[in-house]
Amino acid sequence: MATATSGALSAGPIPPEAEPHSPGRPAAAPLGASAGILADAGDLLRALAAPVRIAIVLQLQESDRCVHELVDALEVAQPLISQHLRVLKTAGVVEGERRGREVVYRLVDDHLAHIVVDAVAHVQEGK
Repeated sequence: MATATSGALSAGPIPPEAEPHSPGRPAAAPLGASAGILADAGDLLRALAAPVRIAIVLQLQESDRCVHELVDALEVAQPLISQHLRVLKTAGVVEGERRGREVVYRLVDDHLAHIVVDAVAHVQEGK
């Protein structure tokens, strides 16, 4: 028989998978995440770690852009933008599509934009 605790019945601890997800709190990482998955997640976060790359992701969240549009918006030299795009592309954050002489870049999916937007919002809340 369950025992009473502060007027409520206690049937023992609630298994993690049965606990409701609290709004405003991120869902827990999968318990079965392998070392390889965790390493890949670390690589992804490192690819997003540079301020210029964060700015690129924020620009691409608004709309697809070519290199010269990113250069103009961020006021960063073209070779540097290209270098950062190469890192983001290698990490699977962005993909490019050739349109004539230009390559138009877009985010691979919205998950990555959420990571960046949430990080920026978090920092702004603390200032």
